[in-house]
Amino acid sequence: MKKPSLFTITATEDGASKNKEITEATFETAISATGFGKFNYLVLILSVPCGWAAMMDTTSMSYVAPAAHCDLDMTLAQRGLLNGITYLGMISSALGWGFLADTLGRKKILVIGYLVDAIFVVTAGLAQTYGWLLSAKFFTGMIINGPFAALTTAVSEFHCAKYRAKVVMALGVIYSFAQFLIPGLAWLVIPQHLDYDFFNGNLELHSWNFFILICAIPSLICSIGHSFLPESPKFLMTVGRNDDALEVFKKVYTYNTGLDPDTFPVKSLVNETELNTGGKHGGTVTANRTKIQALKEGWQQIAPMFFPPFLCKIILAAVIQSGFMLGANTIRLWLPQIFTIISDYQLLHPNTSASLCTMLGAATTENNNNSTMTECVVNPLADSIYINSMIVAGSAVIAYTMAGAFINRIGKKPSTISLSLLSAIVVILMYFAQNSAMVVALACINIASIGICCNIELAIVVDMFPTKLRAVAVSITLMVGRCGAMIGNLLFPYLLELGCLPPFLMISCVIFICSMLSILLPKTDMKALE
Repeated sequence: MKKPSLFTITATEDGASKNKEITEATFETAISATGFGKFNYLVLILSVPCGWAAMMDTTSMSYVAPAAHCDLDMTLAQRGLLNGITYLGMISSALGWGFLADTLGRKKILVIGYLVDAIFVVTAGLAQTYGWLLSAKFFTGMIINGPFAALTTAVSEFHCAKYRAKVVMALGVIYSFAQFLIPGLAWLVIPQHLDYDFFNGNLELHSWNFFILICAIPSLICSIGHSFLPESPKFLMTVGRNDDALEVFKKVYTYNTGLDPDTFPVKSLVNETELNTGGKHGGTVTANRTKIQALKEGWQQIAPMFFPPFLCKIILAAVIQSGFMLGANTIRLWLPQIFTIISDYQLLHPNTSASLCTMLGAATTENNNNSTMTECVVNPLADSIYINSMIVAGSAVIAYTMAGAFINRIGKKPSTISLSLLSAIVVILMYFAQNSAMVVALACINIASIGICCNIELAIVVDMFPTKLRAVAVSITLMVGRCGAMIGNLLFPYLLELGCLPPFLMISCVIFICSMLSILLPKTDMKALE
């Protein structure tokens, strides 16, 4: 077998290549030859509704709970469960989606997954009881886990090493912008007091129901959009479909440069099935396999994750991600409730100031005594909930944008360590916050810094594992990470009942430990995908 070409790709300003014909090109050589242009921007544009869909699935309940707690008769602990149930659904399906994405392809998972997710979001939007809503959100989490992981993998595989870290950070910008969009959308819909009865009162829809129904639109757009995009060329090469992969490279090249596909310098690709199996007779070639064979091979692909050299890598990555996601999502999803508590306190105690701990303590006492309340009331003056949430999310958008500029200069690993340390410090400082403005300021720093860490760590995971294990590795990492997010949301109200310090101390300590573990991560800057 011929050795892969070692030609260096040099791109012009319009993305065209100035190279002689290249044979036996590796993936990195071929994807670099396509340049960076219209197709890459199209992928990123389509990633916007995809990122919004994932964020809406995990975040919308944090705005629904304060508005629907009277309609659904929810306690503080039930609101925590509603925040965390989507992550439980994600955890339950992580491994299954991972091997399906690695065996059936990224495109099928994206198209089918987002479509089914839209169906379950609509089901949640029609919820009439707490149990109905809880069940529907569990299934949205179970479904969205697949396309969410496949999106990160697919976007990475459409870019060369030069741009890969930056586009993963671009996904972070998209997710953070969704955090800004969601409270804005909630602000437009939920306070409108929309109340309609259908089917002789058997179906009652309130403002929060319509808010959830609107959240199904991004998933539907994403499903339709990805049906028009090609399969990941890296996946096609991995399963032996080099001719199809070469056609994809040519299409990307033509979109980016406007040149005829015949001018694409790469004429043939390395046979990765031979490289991965030790030669033509060293193992089973995965090309031309049936769907049943693909599923069997998918199960077999999970096994290497539990043996060296991948076992230690996946454990380290998963533990770190769990701590980061606990820190990021516990604070993020409870912020609307915290802002609600602040607003409620200010409504009951006008023209007075109090520390965050005082206001949280008052809310906890009220929750414990709610059985004596004769009427449930939703605060009508809670615009500050949405405004403060938008401020926090807006700061995260700015931070992600800045991170995309410095990530390659500083490096992924140093950035992860330094930003996670900053987050750990800021979380414990929230305990000492003396007013709502200080809470907002500290939340801005925390959400931005630890959110960036989550995305950088995922970028490192993409670089750490070969193609046949990459989607599984991302799925396992996210699965364990979401365990952390779920546990954090479930523990927060119970720790809050013990006092103001325990929930913030718990989150800060977990982030600090994971920051120290990040020192063990490998340096993967500018590393070519295997």
